Amino acid sequence: MFHSFFPKPKFYFASGIIWSLVCVLAWYFFVDGLGARLGFAVPDGTPEPYDLSYFAFPPNVWFYAYFALCLFLFGATWTVIAKDHPWKWWSIWGSLLIIAVTYFGVQVTVVINNFRRPFGDLLQNALSQKPGITVWDFYNLQIIFAKIAFLSMGVSILTDFFTSHYIFRWRTAMNDFYMANWEKLRHIEGASQRVQEDTMRFSATLEGLGINLINSVMTLIVFLPILYALSSYVTELPVIGEIAHPLLWLAIFWPAFGTVLLAVVGIKLPGLNFRNQRVEAAYRKELVYGEDDGSRAQPPTVKELFGNVRKNYFRLYWHYLYFNVFRYFYVQADGIFLLIMLVPTIVAGKITYGIYQQIATAFGQVSNSFQYLVNSWTTIIELLSIHKRLKAFEAAIDGEPLPEIDQRYLAREDSDGEMAANKPT
Repeated sequence: MFHSFFPKPKFYFASGIIWSLVCVLAWYFFVDGLGARLGFAVPDGTPEPYDLSYFAFPPNVWFYAYFALCLFLFGATWTVIAKDHPWKWWSIWGSLLIIAVTYFGVQVTVVINNFRRPFGDLLQNALSQKPGITVWDFYNLQIIFAKIAFLSMGVSILTDFFTSHYIFRWRTAMNDFYMANWEKLRHIEGASQRVQEDTMRFSATLEGLGINLINSVMTLIVFLPILYALSSYVTELPVIGEIAHPLLWLAIFWPAFGTVLLAVVGIKLPGLNFRNQRVEAAYRKELVYGEDDGSRAQPPTVKELFGNVRKNYFRLYWHYLYFNVFRYFYVQADGIFLLIMLVPTIVAGKITYGIYQQIATAFGQVSNSFQYLVNSWTTIIELLSIHKRLKAFEAAIDGEPLPEIDQRYLAREDSDGEMAANKPT
């Protein structure tokens, strides 16, 4: 699944994580200060721009240069290490390009968050009928927002086009690898489906989860300092009272609670989804055999196989029932959690509407990043079931024992084959 597309995947991904940590620590302990000494700093108290000039803001330009250098060094090193790997340009440089564009998306979110304060304050002042506010004050802000949105939209369209090709290249790499070992695999249950469908679903699902994970990590790195600074406006929480940096603690506690909750109540779902693919494949395969062989797909056999499908679906429906009770409870509570926590601050008049908008956006970004598992749980369940099928598939290539359910399937096929051979003509 991985080594067909990525060079030495365990070492590749492990080195990527280590290199990321080194780069982040180097930035905070040395490179950031070096940029200030080289003239990329701005006077204290200078507000960050809320228009496209944000991307030319001196501290940001310095970070972009450092970020690009880190990506280039990692990519160049692995290009040398994997010089004979046929997919190195897509797996290495394609992945780095996706990471870079993902970070750009996070930066766009920061610009929009900066935009929310002047727009929110202007809206509040206008509704309070303060003098000196004209319609062009609003139009100018909307023009600024449109420029940001159109830039983001253009990059997103091109990124989606590139990502589609990236996913298909990964699928192609897996397809080529499995077909090169087809003689070892053709006897496995649902072999054709695993090559044709599971490779497509695996590459697309994992790529989507990977981008979301990278986006979550980058969002945390960017927005945690912002949320930390905004915590100065909030000193008192309901029931809890006054604590230091309350927004930061709330953003950690609430997603952690949701993650643990859904992980516990949904623990059986991956195995049930895996079994569901099994029974569906067995039923489909018998019907396919019945198209060419009149002795196959007989009513008793079909009834038994479809009965397995029915039984497994009903079990899935039951387990998803109580899972969704907890899931939707958490999702609905999440929509009002921050507002409830800010009630004492709002009633005391300690923040303006613009500041509230900034707090809500920053808290939402950090909270959603910590909620990665919550938001992706159903997709992760699907991915785990696909991974189990392909992992069992690859066991035949590596000469490892097949899972028990595959062994039972092969034993049944061998038994059916012997009965057919001994059947009198």
